[in-house]
Amino acid sequence: MLMNYIVVAGKIRMGFGKYFRLNRIFIVGAFLQYGALHSVAQGKGTLDSVPYLNLDQCIAYGLEHQPGVMQSNIEISIAKKTNESNLSGWLPQVSANATFYHYDQLPTSVTTNAEGQQTTVKTGIYNTLTPQLAATETLFSPYLLYSANNAHLLVQQAMQANDSSKINIVSSVSTAFYSLLNTLEQINVLKEDTARLGKNLKDSYHQYVGGIVDKTDYEEAIITLNNSKAQLKQANENVRPQYAALKQLMGFMPEKNFNVSFDTAQMIREIAFDTTQQLQYENRIEYQLLETQKSLQRQNLDYYRYNFLPTISAFYTYNYEYESNEFSNLTAQAYPYSFFGASLSIPLFTGFNRIINVQKAKLQTQIIDLSEVNLKSIIYTQYASALANYKSNLYNLNLQRYNVSMAKDVYNVVSLQYKQGIVAYLNVITAEDNLITSEIGYINALFQVLLNKVDLERALGTIAAKH
Repeated sequence: MLMNYIVVAGKIRMGFGKYFRLNRIFIVGAFLQYGALHSVAQGKGTLDSVPYLNLDQCIAYGLEHQPGVMQSNIEISIAKKTNESNLSGWLPQVSANATFYHYDQLPTSVTTNAEGQQTTVKTGIYNTLTPQLAATETLFSPYLLYSANNAHLLVQQAMQANDSSKINIVSSVSTAFYSLLNTLEQINVLKEDTARLGKNLKDSYHQYVGGIVDKTDYEEAIITLNNSKAQLKQANENVRPQYAALKQLMGFMPEKNFNVSFDTAQMIREIAFDTTQQLQYENRIEYQLLETQKSLQRQNLDYYRYNFLPTISAFYTYNYEYESNEFSNLTAQAYPYSFFGASLSIPLFTGFNRIINVQKAKLQTQIIDLSEVNLKSIIYTQYASALANYKSNLYNLNLQRYNVSMAKDVYNVVSLQYKQGIVAYLNVITAEDNLITSEIGYINALFQVLLNKVDLERALGTIAAKH
């Protein structure tokens, strides 16, 4: 089976004048069936059963179905369950136990009688069964206090990691989406180029047969057409892995397919970006995660600092003891007893473990502080690079738009002059090469600006606010 990519209802039109006519809807579908790559100018064809997804819909699908995002959603639940487990120590801890022991020989007790003589007697019972119910309530514990202070931070960290996964999906899906459309639009341009070169080949052949030009013009036309066909074939083959990559980033089932669509006019409008926005480090999810990590580390340091505090708990124990020298009669008579009390545990000396842990936690805090300095430098570099790329490629886009208009005029004039026998075919080849280079250059610049805008939004930390 071959992969078909269907282009429906319009493309980026490259015509005369200063601007392109970007007022149609670009829709590309991808589905499995027998056949080769082809295009449909109008009509729904057989794609009614295949969904149409624009960029926002692709992103929304990825945010819901991408395994990485789903895993980060589960991590939030895990963090909450971890807190519940850690804080369960504040609740009473109740346990049931039972012990049974049998004496092969009873213990011997030495006593002194009234005459001062020592005598020995056997004491105890041969069989003892003691069921026990014990309850403990922790009144104060440094560890439980630490767990209580950390609970909201652990959930916050998991939620921020989830946001980070979503931002990655928005960025990566947008990049894959634009890369796929870039290749598809190049295919449209190369198809037009191949059609023009095919017409040029026919014209040069008739002129060669008519004795107007020599054989080299005809051969040059064949070479140029073959080169264009090779480029078109390569572009067609590039679509398959790009489409697969987009599906993978979305979490879309490999065996299923969808059609990709977007409004070119809306796309052009969305190129604009306010480059005067100031970089705010706190908007970046990486910075927010680091701040949460710092808060957790501060709690960790405080825990080691105050680990000298005592652990206080209350307890209650109830025993229902059975005793008998005859095993068959063991449960005939019970001797219950119970007691309650409180315990206090103070770590007076732990081999300097607490002091060492405090020093270790301080060093870890220094590492996080240095990580913050490094992260700010990385974020600023990303922002500066993204801003520069956006501005330069936006300028390049405007130049390429003008170049296409001029190259179109030049090609039409030179092509007419060649038909009239005024210029050599080499001039047509040069004009055609300039035209296709300008058209591909415009398409690359267009989508490069869109990709640069995604990078700039990510550098500023504004992607999450949009989606």
